[in-house]
Amino acid sequence: MIVREGKSVFKGVAIGKIFVYKKAEKAVTKEIITDVDAELARFQEAKDKAMEQLKSLYEKALRDVGEEEAMIFDVHQMLLDDLDYNESITNIIKEEKMNAEYAVFMTCEQFMGMFLSMDDEYMRGRAADIEDISKRVISILNGTQVSPEAMPEPVIIVAEDLAPSETVQFDKSKILAIVIQKGSANSHTAILARTMNIPSLVTTDIEVDTKYNGRMAVVDGFAGLFYINPDDETMAKMEEKKKRADEQRALLQEMRGKETVTKSGKHIHLYSNIGGVQDVDAVLENDSEGIGLFRSEFLYLGRDDYPTEEEQFEAYKTVLSRMQGKKVIIRTLDIGADKQADYFNIPKEENPALGFRAIRICLTREDVFRTQLRALLRASAFGNLGIMFPMIISVKEIVRIKEIVDEVKLELDREDIAYGNFELGIMIETPAAAVISDLLAPHVDFFSIGTNDLSQYTLAIDRQNQSLDNFFDPHHEAILRLIQMTIENAHKSGAWCGICGELGADMELTARFIQMGIDELSVSPGYTLELRKRIREC
Repeated sequence: MIVREGKSVFKGVAIGKIFVYKKAEKAVTKEIITDVDAELARFQEAKDKAMEQLKSLYEKALRDVGEEEAMIFDVHQMLLDDLDYNESITNIIKEEKMNAEYAVFMTCEQFMGMFLSMDDEYMRGRAADIEDISKRVISILNGTQVSPEAMPEPVIIVAEDLAPSETVQFDKSKILAIVIQKGSANSHTAILARTMNIPSLVTTDIEVDTKYNGRMAVVDGFAGLFYINPDDETMAKMEEKKKRADEQRALLQEMRGKETVTKSGKHIHLYSNIGGVQDVDAVLENDSEGIGLFRSEFLYLGRDDYPTEEEQFEAYKTVLSRMQGKKVIIRTLDIGADKQADYFNIPKEENPALGFRAIRICLTREDVFRTQLRALLRASAFGNLGIMFPMIISVKEIVRIKEIVDEVKLELDREDIAYGNFELGIMIETPAAAVISDLLAPHVDFFSIGTNDLSQYTLAIDRQNQSLDNFFDPHHEAILRLIQMTIENAHKSGAWCGICGELGADMELTARFIQMGIDELSVSPGYTLELRKRIREC
């Protein structure tokens, strides 16, 4: 039995087999073959497997985000089946007697060059698709594919780290737990784990090696321990611990349908944080009163180009419709820092957390911003929408945002496109915004305090830097005073104030937040019932 220690980011016990997610780095080598027929059979087998994966990805995307978003995987299937593409590969194998990996690689280079040389922008974009399908086939051929869709059953994922663009690809129904070698308690991997309500560890002392694939393991999210090949005694203890945890979770179901109100009668709006359409099920299952943070940037991640207005509209409309009149607050694009999409072509920065991100991108690239606003306003006709803008530091930014919103409304009016009523709010996630919150509040309907960024900017500690975890104090008095100031200034101007950062689920601070006068708490769906119980006890 191997025992490793990590930092727990969600409590619970998970028992299952390990799936090591490791990025393939094996270079393609050029080799002379002797058995042409065997090599052609290898290629055909890899191609068939790649086609199966693409079909599965298409069906998953169709369920999660709709037909338009899923079409990319339909295009990939057509390209993989393209006659010229396949003839090029088989000819290199037959005539030059080269291995299949090299044949696919050379064909990929040739076709990418051909597409990139075209004048039509759409056709140039197909170069990235050719590269994608070719890498998929090569990784299957050389045995390095450990992609998310290759998970055979519900598993415990072990990885060095996971970028947001990678996490969006996982079939969440197949994840029992996540064990990360790096990461931090405030990373987006940790946030994903809490949204999914699964035991997870970060900064775990483990070698990320495929030799662990398929081994039985246990994640103890209470003690922060990871057991590989547990002995019978440990397995029995963990099964009992899991049983007790499941029973406790079942008891919390008694909180379903009850009001989120303190003993003295103060009602707290208890909302959920989500990353996409697929998370609405968890919101409804946990009886949340609404959605306090829809991270719209996940619509932009894990793809090769900007989502269209129609794609975004369908996603927002679906969430609003499914919430049936309950509040849905959608944060506008928050790309940058640790959330990168290559097609944005953001220059490399020395300190991206302090750089070109969030509203700074939107106000610089207004075409991208206007497309999202059009989709949001159109969706407002289908539910109770709040639009929230991240990384605000000045009144000037809010004034410009509202000008653009008014311009978009006029566009829709001219086109006779319907939209509904909606609230406008901002995130308070910099000390600057908190300090001038009295100046910002008259311009908006609400504040939502993003405690993750507010904490790192106030303490000057990168929340992704695990080596600084011992210095990071989320209960630091400076942070709490900024929160208090923000709440008071919101109320003076008639705005409401909530918390959508991870601190909102910190049960040690619940009573203090209520004393401060907080109106709303938005947390990962898995915390909803436990937090409701805590609020009702205050």
